[in-house]
Amino acid sequence: MTTATATNLASEAMLSLYRTMVRINETDKAVTRGLSAGEIMFQYYPVGGQEAISAGVGAALRADDFVSTTYRGIHDIVAKGTPLNDIFAELYGKLPGTCKGKGGPMHLSDPASGLMITTGIVGAGLPIANGLGLAEQLRGTDKVCVCNFGDGATSIGAFHEALNLAAVWKLPVIFVCQNNQYAEYTSLAEYTLTKDFSKRAAAYEMTGVRVDGTDPVAVHEAATAAVARARSGEGPTLIEAVCHRLQGHSFGSDEGHMDAAALAAARSDTPVARFRRRLIDAGIATDAALKELEATVRKEIDAASDYARKAPAPEAAELYTDVFADTASIPDHVIATATPRAAGQYQPQSERMMTFGQAVNEALAIALEADKNVFLLGEDIADPAGGVVKTTYGLSTRFGRDRVRPTPIAEQAIVGAAIGAAMAGMKPVAEIMINDFLMVCMDQVSNHAAKLRYMSGGKTSVPLVIRTLTAGFVGSFGAQHSQSLEAWLAHTPGIKIVYPSTPAEAKGLLLSAIDDPDPVVFFESMRAYFAPGPVPEGDYRIPLGQADVKRRGKDLTIITYGWTVGEALAAAETLATEGVDAEVLDLRTIVPLDVAAILESVGRTKRAIVLHAATEFGGFGGEVASIIHSRLHGQLAAPVARVGARYTPVPFAAGLESLHFPQANRVIDAARAMLAR
Repeated sequence: MTTATATNLASEAMLSLYRTMVRINETDKAVTRGLSAGEIMFQYYPVGGQEAISAGVGAALRADDFVSTTYRGIHDIVAKGTPLNDIFAELYGKLPGTCKGKGGPMHLSDPASGLMITTGIVGAGLPIANGLGLAEQLRGTDKVCVCNFGDGATSIGAFHEALNLAAVWKLPVIFVCQNNQYAEYTSLAEYTLTKDFSKRAAAYEMTGVRVDGTDPVAVHEAATAAVARARSGEGPTLIEAVCHRLQGHSFGSDEGHMDAAALAAARSDTPVARFRRRLIDAGIATDAALKELEATVRKEIDAASDYARKAPAPEAAELYTDVFADTASIPDHVIATATPRAAGQYQPQSERMMTFGQAVNEALAIALEADKNVFLLGEDIADPAGGVVKTTYGLSTRFGRDRVRPTPIAEQAIVGAAIGAAMAGMKPVAEIMINDFLMVCMDQVSNHAAKLRYMSGGKTSVPLVIRTLTAGFVGSFGAQHSQSLEAWLAHTPGIKIVYPSTPAEAKGLLLSAIDDPDPVVFFESMRAYFAPGPVPEGDYRIPLGQADVKRRGKDLTIITYGWTVGEALAAAETLATEGVDAEVLDLRTIVPLDVAAILESVGRTKRAIVLHAATEFGGFGGEVASIIHSRLHGQLAAPVARVGARYTPVPFAAGLESLHFPQANRVIDAARAMLAR
């Protein structure tokens, strides 16, 4: 383990390290005092014993460098330079806080100081840190990203995915493992046989360093060397800073799980006290001078606490701001107002016949050509593979592998990198090969991409697109490659969901999604992938949240999206031979939802069938049916019917698969039953 015995740091630099350590220590104490007094109330994770790590790392960074941290991160936040007034106002849940009181201590962020994310999910910040570093690598700057995490995160899959990707791409990221000897309530010996986490770096062919995390000079030296490597393009470093936590896992928790003798020894010689003695012994400062410095810091902390107490709380109107860039996309508002979407349908001019996949490829090429901030990443997307169904074929040859980036098989790493890059101002388009695989990285999608705008009080946006293929009802894929998970995503505020049914719409909606300021999950149905359709040339946009009437009718409305639009149209043609005039309404997007179009159509026809490929029970059709019943109660000629997949995993056998998925015959049966009432 590296421990500094001599240093070239100037006296002022040494004093600056101590000042930062005192600011961290006093902030930590002020928070615990507020919690003890009942003045504030939240889950808090004290940082006593880890002050030297943040001070040493922070001193090695520039103001414009990025930092990510975890829920035990107040020391990293203070060290990065976030103003204390803003920090305390956020801890008190006040409007002038860094995140307008919406993030709190576990989600505090301050892009102005480079503090990009504090995550409450163990290990989740590592893949995102890669994206922050990737954005700067693509831009050609020498900015770096420091990613702080606890020793417990080394057991999380995201840790390994992130380190592997960072090494492969030589990203300018410094991974700082703050090893305080415990993963929450579990000691090192109980959860790993590893004695030296820094040695794990060798498995990824990156530099690993182990330092005394109670010595800010040793940490600073290690961080300075790592930053220099990153700035020069030599890639990432894993620093393990070893210290001892001076209290239980969280404020107020017991310490029975901790080694009593080790805890007592650590408390008897804390990093702050030890470094204080060192400054005096080296003649850098006197006891009186340090007492004056400490008193000044305490006044600063007291002033920040007082500021936070007096600051205004967010008003009720803040509840809905920052979910999306535009509140008009929020389902609650859309359902309440049913405001018609603005006109914006493309006007076809010169058209060619092409498949859904070819239309997606053309949209991606247009976006890459038009905007240098757009890049693609995903498994097998580069040539010669060109994607699992050749959707991205030719793009890496045309635009290069920096902008069309093949990745390891690591969905958390893929989406996390896309999130981080988007936070830094890029426009990533990430491919998750099959929709089922989205479940592997749902933490990154639902806890981070979806929530970062809101948790940051609108200071952070995540303009990314996740393209994902639904492979159901095309044969041979079975239960783990055939699901359609839009209802799960729709239950997560902050994600937009697009589900086109035709090649022309795939192109126009994808171009709109790439330019959208919010995260979008873009569904592509393999069942519709190879059927040709007319597609306009050039760049055109179909607005998100605008449904399309695929067939006009007066007797009932079939509401659907994705590949089941074809089943709805087939059912409508059969019903027409029976004298039933069915309208087919293609939603095209789930969020934002075109409620006005739904109500207008069903208000005319008085009957509705909601059709989708996803499982009927718990599916999005239930939400659509509820909206119709609540808004058109008393006007309907019959209750809304739902037609979806059967409540089974997707079978492999062709006959069973055909029974599982909804087809035109089931829609026809539902229509006949409805009209017979």
